[in-house]
Amino acid sequence: MPRLALYTFGVLKSPLADPAPLTREFYDIGASVYREISRHPGYLAHAEAAEGERGTLFGADWGAWGEFAVPPWYGKGRTAQTTALAATLSLWTGLRPAFDAVYTGLHRAALNRRHDWFERTGHPSHVSWWVSEDVTPTWQDGVSRLEHLHGHGSAPHAFTFHHPFTPEATATRAESIGTKAPGRRAAGLAGRDA
Repeated sequence: MPRLALYTFGVLKSPLADPAPLTREFYDIGASVYREISRHPGYLAHAEAAEGERGTLFGADWGAWGEFAVPPWYGKGRTAQTTALAATLSLWTGLRPAFDAVYTGLHRAALNRRHDWFERTGHPSHVSWWVSEDVTPTWQDGVSRLEHLHGHGSAPHAFTFHHPFTPEATATRAESIGTKAPGRRAAGLAGRDA
C-alpha cells in the first residue's frame, strides 16, 4: 500500500544556536509539536538523527533517511553554531492524516507564528509524494521534489496539500482532504503553495 512522504523546509531568521527568546520559543514549541504529531492517527515515522547535539543536522547519522541535504538556494550556515533552518521528513498512511496533523492542534498554532521565526523565501515550504511500502524517502528525495515543485508546480511527482494527487497519479480536489475550513483561505498558509 502506498505511503505519503512529506518534506518541509524553512529558513529561520536566526541560527538554531541563537539564545534569543524567539529561538528558545521555537525549540520549545517544536518539541511539543513533534510529540503530538507522533501520536496522530496515520503517522508512521519521521527522520531522526541517531545522536548529536541540538542544531546538528549536517553530518549527523540519519540512517535509512540518508545524508542530510538542503535546497541549493539555502545560503545560511551549516555548522551547529550557524545553521538557520528547520526541515522535517515524515511518512504517513495518506493525505488526510498528514493534512489533519499539520493543520490542527499544536502544529496549527505554530503555523500561526511562522512569520515570527521564518524568512519569506518565495519557495514552497512543503512537498508530498507517494512511495511504496518498502521505501524510506531520503533528505535528497525531499530536496529534489521541493525543487521540482518550485520549478513546475504540483504534479504526481511532487505536490502540495492544496493541489494533491492520488497514488494512481490522478489529480484530486483539495476539498477531499479538508483544505477548505471556515474562516481561512484554503491551504494559503506559508509561501507558494503552502
